[in-house]
Amino acid sequence: MNVRLSGSRILLTGATGGLGSGMARELRARGAELILTGRRMDALERLAAEIGATTIAADLSVPADVTRLLDEAGPVDILISNAGLSAVGQVVDFSEEEITRALDVNLVTPILLARAVTPQLVGRGRGHIVLIGSLAGRTASKGSALYNSTKFGLRGFALAHRQDLYGTGVGVSIVEPTFVSDAGMYADSGVELPRGVRTVSPDDVTRAVIRSIEKNVDEIVVAPLEQRIQASLALVAPSVDARLQRMFGVSEVFGTYPGVTKR
Repeated sequence: MNVRLSGSRILLTGATGGLGSGMARELRARGAELILTGRRMDALERLAAEIGATTIAADLSVPADVTRLLDEAGPVDILISNAGLSAVGQVVDFSEEEITRALDVNLVTPILLARAVTPQLVGRGRGHIVLIGSLAGRTASKGSALYNSTKFGLRGFALAHRQDLYGTGVGVSIVEPTFVSDAGMYADSGVELPRGVRTVSPDDVTRAVIRSIEKNVDEIVVAPLEQRIQASLALVAPSVDARLQRMFGVSEVFGTYPGVTKR
């Protein structure tokens, strides 16, 4: 069953980041009722005042905050799990605490949120869960073992949970952007991409999220054609993909990200 945005109650995590705030504005413009969450209450309140939304401050690496978020949010029609950490760098350079935090925010908490909202959605026979993944969930790269592990895991969960919910009226989608200009982790890092490597816009990501809900699409890769082809190749021939990344200098990009940061 496809879900209408107008009149739907949506819980959006990671709302204080550039991608999240853009999603929030467009979803509100389409008539959705929004519950926004993030760590920075000042930014949340400014956005909420601008678009007319409810806010709940929460750190998704803290289990008690996740429980409180779900309690305060109440019933929802749509979950959009957008919060995430960059977690890019050599795995030996991460502390155990940093590894656990990245796994919690990028993988464990989205699963917990999906688990929490699933019974109510199934009970009503309608609803949707959107998980914001990454092209890094389809192609592995040098310097991103930890980040890849979370996004590969998130993709697997999304596609399998969708199968679990087949026939219930509840959809599950994963939206996987490549490098995003003007907002998000890549834009915040200030890293320069090799010549010829293209980006997508925050609006491209928002449109994909909306399409995934309205059309009940299982997986949407938000990337230029050549990167979508490369990511598909990576799924069946990872060694070939690794050679291509080295050949075009893309593999060196990930070693220059600023470690663990949160969007």
